[in-house]
Amino acid sequence: MSHSHMATSLRLYRFCTHGDLKFCENLSGVFAFRPRKPVSVKCCSADEPPADSSSFGSDFDAKKFRHDLTRSENYNRRGFGLKEETLEFMNQAYTSDIIETLKENRYEYTWGNVTVKLAKAYGFCWGVEQAVRIAFEARKQFPEKKIWITNEIIHNPTVNKHLEEMEVQNLPIDGGKKQFDVVDTDDVVILPAFGASVEEMYVLSKKNVQIVDTTCPWVSKVWNTVEKHKKGDYTSIIHGKYSHEETVATASFAGKYVILKNMKEKRQDAMYNLVDEKLDLVLVVGGWNSSNTSHLQEIAEDRGIPSYWVDTEKRIGPGNKIAYKLMHGELVEKENWLPEGPITIGVTSGASTPDKELDPYLVILLAVLML
Repeated sequence: MSHSHMATSLRLYRFCTHGDLKFCENLSGVFAFRPRKPVSVKCCSADEPPADSSSFGSDFDAKKFRHDLTRSENYNRRGFGLKEETLEFMNQAYTSDIIETLKENRYEYTWGNVTVKLAKAYGFCWGVEQAVRIAFEARKQFPEKKIWITNEIIHNPTVNKHLEEMEVQNLPIDGGKKQFDVVDTDDVVILPAFGASVEEMYVLSKKNVQIVDTTCPWVSKVWNTVEKHKKGDYTSIIHGKYSHEETVATASFAGKYVILKNMKEKRQDAMYNLVDEKLDLVLVVGGWNSSNTSHLQEIAEDRGIPSYWVDTEKRIGPGNKIAYKLMHGELVEKENWLPEGPITIGVTSGASTPDKELDPYLVILLAVLML
């Protein structure tokens, strides 16, 4: 799967653990195996099990529910006709002159004895950009209303801080569960780019609140696939992190499913292309709670290229020091991390990272290496 997709890569398979397996088809990344007799297998996180529509009973039709919800007068997923002025703000806040220079020169540029190579697909994907835009439009459309969001719009502290400054509030969590009782009928609730579970949508529809759905279309496409699996009495294999909100939402539309986390199936093409080149090190920029960004670092490490995953430019300190995170979560510090030039640096960022956030990193690197 291309890096231009959402933060968590979900690969779906129709699968069975009983009887002879026969290869059937290969359509849009969905591999089908037709068993003699399908069985039900479910795997979930112990601390936050993915909800599924079976909790409503066998008569509940998740597809019909979502179809009806999307056509209700209290539902919006296209924005509010404020695209031009919202994009103007986003361009000022999130675009970068340095990145534009790199793009205009085939994603590579040399300053003195420092060469920077940028991954050809990185940062904001189309689905993320659309989600952020619609969320910003919602505040403009409903300036006086209380607005809630069911999860972070994306895994990026800068964007989430902008929404916080706009008084868009996260739903409170108590005992690991979201407290929907704080939402009143007159409120607005934003569903983030990762989507929301069927249960969450159902609760909100019963409250008759205004729902602003920013779910990435690629995520919705995956939901459609697992619904087809359910109709055919298949077991869906969902490739993703067990408790990630995108996985939870997808599982809620499935009938029978297994959730697997296996890095060998990830298809981060742009990053693979970048590490195929001769690089002295790779700088990976993105939020430390971003699943997508951790995978980018792992690809560089697998190739034996020193890689540094940072969430803010403040991690790069004076004296050629850096504090960075390893993919398994450990925070480490390193001295003399930048070798003397000439040097070639690969740069990439997670799908939730705006271009402009790369600016301070590149400025610091150039300032240190060109002294």
